[in-house]
Amino acid sequence: MERPLVLILDFGSQYTMLIARRIREEGVYCEILPCTTALEALRARPLRGLILSGGPASVFDPGAPTVDPGVFSLGVPVLGICYGLQLAAHLLGGKVSPARDREYGPARVLVERSEALLARFTTGESLDVWMSHGDRVEALPEGFVVQGTSRGSPFAAVADPSRRFYGVQFHPEVAHTPRGSELLQAFLFDVCHCVPDWSAGAFVDEAIGRLKGALQGGGRALCALSGGVDSSVAAVLAHRALGDRLTCIFVDNGVLRRGEREQVERVFGEAFKLDLRVVDARKRFLTALQGISDPETKRKTIGRLFIEVFEEQANTLRDVTHLVQGTLYPDVIESVSFKGPSAVIKSHHNVGGLPERMKLKLAEPLRELFKDEVRAAGDALGIPRHILWRQPFPGPGLAIRVLGPIDEESLDLLRAADAIVDHEVREAGLYESVWQAFAVLLPIRSVGVMGDGRTYDRVCAVRAVQSTDGMTADWARLPYDLLGRISSRIINEVRGINRVVYDISSKPPATIEWE
Repeated sequence: MERPLVLILDFGSQYTMLIARRIREEGVYCEILPCTTALEALRARPLRGLILSGGPASVFDPGAPTVDPGVFSLGVPVLGICYGLQLAAHLLGGKVSPARDREYGPARVLVERSEALLARFTTGESLDVWMSHGDRVEALPEGFVVQGTSRGSPFAAVADPSRRFYGVQFHPEVAHTPRGSELLQAFLFDVCHCVPDWSAGAFVDEAIGRLKGALQGGGRALCALSGGVDSSVAAVLAHRALGDRLTCIFVDNGVLRRGEREQVERVFGEAFKLDLRVVDARKRFLTALQGISDPETKRKTIGRLFIEVFEEQANTLRDVTHLVQGTLYPDVIESVSFKGPSAVIKSHHNVGGLPERMKLKLAEPLRELFKDEVRAAGDALGIPRHILWRQPFPGPGLAIRVLGPIDEESLDLLRAADAIVDHEVREAGLYESVWQAFAVLLPIRSVGVMGDGRTYDRVCAVRAVQSTDGMTADWARLPYDLLGRISSRIINEVRGINRVVYDISSKPPATIEWE
C-alpha cells in the first residue's frame, strides 16, 4: 500500500526542492510533480494535501504555467505559495495585477487573524518573511479572508477555511523566513492532519521489502560500486535485501585518489561481506587516455571504457536480471521538472547506458531520497561515518583534475597533494562543513627557490567550496593558517610542485571542477 503523502506541483521555482526538504524534515513524506500532471494521476495518489509552488512567470505571460482547475475539487487542502497563490486567485475568480511596489527580499507581515496557517502566531505581531514577486493579488476570490498583510501585499496570507484553500505571498520554506516552519507545520498537521512517520529507519525497511519483491522470482542483481555515498548506501541496502544474489563491481580505472581501492575492499568486501569484484583496469584506462587534453573527450573515454569493463564482468555471471543504481530524488526531479532537464554543462561518467545494453531492469532503491536522507539511511544500515560523509568525487576522477594530458607522474603528484589537502581539512575540523576540498594540478611550471638552488616545477591549485547541492557554490573562506599549512606541506613534501594557489571563483560563473 502506498504511503499517504503531500504533493508539490512545480511551476519552476528555484525553491520547489526546498519546500520538499522542509516538509520531509517534519517527518512527512512528499513528492514533487510538474504542474502539467494529469488530474487523473493526482486522484490516483493517497493525498493528504497539495502545494502549488512559486515560479518566475506572471499569470499574464503568454504560455504561463497553469494547472487543471480540478485540483481544487480533489477534496484535499491546497496551499499556494507566491505564484501558486496568484494562480489560485486567478483561477478561482479573484484579481491579480502587477504590483506598484514590487517586493524582492526581506519584508514584514502583520498577522491580522491568528487562525488556520497563522494559528501558531498572535494577532497583531509582525513576522519577518522573504518576498520575491512582481505581481500581487488585488481582489480575493469569493470565500477567502485576509490573515496577514505586508506593506506591498494587502493579501500576504489568505484562507478559505471552509474549502481548505490557503495561500501566502511570501516563501515560508527559506531560511530568510525564520518562523516559516511553524506555518508549514500548521498546514501539515493542523490542516492536513498528516502523521510524521517518514524516517530513515522506516524507509530502509520499506526499500528492502520492495527490492525483495522486485526479485522474488529469482535472478541476480549487479551494482557498480564506486565507494561514494550514493553507491555505497545502495549497495548495502541491496545486500540486506538480496544477500549473495547481489554482486558489486568496483573498477580501478587508474585515476582514483590515494587509498580508494583499498578502502572499498576493506569496508565492503571484508566488513560488510559483499560479493565484491575488484577489476584492475588501470593500464587499459591510462593507455586510452594517453595524449588526450580535451576535458569532454576525457569524460567520454572514461565513460565508454567503464561500460565496456563492467559489461565484460557482468557477462561472466549468470541469471542477472537487475542493475542497482544510486539515483537520488534530485535526479528524478530534474528529469520530470516543469522546466525540463537542465542544459548539459558536461557529460558525466555513470552507468546510464548499461540497462539498455545489457537488457537489465533498473533498481533504484534511493530514488525517493535527498542526500541528507541517504546519509541517514546509511547510518541506519551501519555504514561508517567516514564513508557517509565523503565529499563528492567526480566520475572521471583525477583525470579532470590533472589539466591537460594525463601520465603516471602527474597522477602521482596530484594524489600526494590531494591527500595533504584532505588531511589538513579534516584536522581543522572542516571536512563535513565544506562541500568539496581538493587539489588540481595545472599544466604550467613556475620558477622557485628551494635551498640554494632554483627550481622550475609544477603549480598546484587548491579548490574548496560551500554548497548544498552542487548546483551553485561559493568559494570557501578557509582560515589563512590552514591554507598556509596546506601550501607549506605540498611544496615541502611533494617533490615536483613549487607553487600553490587558491581558487576563489564561485559557481556560476565558474564550475566546481576545473575541467
